[in-house]
Amino acid sequence: MTTEKRRVLGRGLETLLPSRPVPHGPTPVPAPAKPDGDEVLQIPLDQLDHNPYQTRTTSLDPVALEELAASIKSVGVLQPIVVRPAAGDRYQVIAGERRWQASRIAGLTAIPALLRQVSNEQAMEMTIIENLQREDLNPIEQARAYDRLSRDFGLTQEQMSIRTGADRSSIANFLRLLKLPVLVQGMLEKDQISFGHAKSLMPLPSPAELERVATRIVEDGLSVRQTEEMVTALTHPHPKAVKERVVDPNVREAETKLQEALGVRVTIEDRNGRGKILIQYKTLEDFDRILEALKVH
Repeated sequence: MTTEKRRVLGRGLETLLPSRPVPHGPTPVPAPAKPDGDEVLQIPLDQLDHNPYQTRTTSLDPVALEELAASIKSVGVLQPIVVRPAAGDRYQVIAGERRWQASRIAGLTAIPALLRQVSNEQAMEMTIIENLQREDLNPIEQARAYDRLSRDFGLTQEQMSIRTGADRSSIANFLRLLKLPVLVQGMLEKDQISFGHAKSLMPLPSPAELERVATRIVEDGLSVRQTEEMVTALTHPHPKAVKERVVDPNVREAETKLQEALGVRVTIEDRNGRGKILIQYKTLEDFDRILEALKVH
């Protein structure tokens, strides 16, 4: 997580947290990354419980956890996790589950934590926001998280932008992903197609067309650019060029004479002395006049 993202995360979660920690809990001890006015506590790892409001649908990357554990062994936990008190002298992890799990792997017995008194709703919103500020969520997980912030907490896209630090247009694009067919969303979750591919598919008019093109992307390994070109061709097909008719001068002269004699359009299709004469009429009067001119009774 970059320094800028840490600053954004701090602002986002701070809007949901009380300004000071609750007075009870473990004895405060010195710990790193101590925010102004807050006490960082060392809480035993075996007194922590998983966040019941976790919205992630994918498990933590074991390789990334091992890398974080190695870092913790070397320099310790640089940023406290956030917890809230639970029954029986236990605590629920609100933010920082990766640091908690990596600390277990690193062999730590306690972890620096900020103790907060928050409601179930606040804990859920904080969890969603923290997840959104991570870089390892797939696009559908991000889209569902934004959708929950909108539906469950009534946040506008502008408010979500302020809370998470994400651009408003990006939030709108993520929410649009939820309009894709379930099959296509599944491809996106499994990383079979990219976010860029999914955005390129949006103009297609029907779910069947979306699924067909998405399947082509996977089967043929199409790039985003190739997908955009295919979608453009499907949604804005070029009109077929009208082939210019080449007519022998003698045939053209015969057409003109017939048209003058019959008073209707006449086309002669000639191929090496063989062909057909096409006489077009628009009304019954035209038809009768043609029969009269041809002496057909």
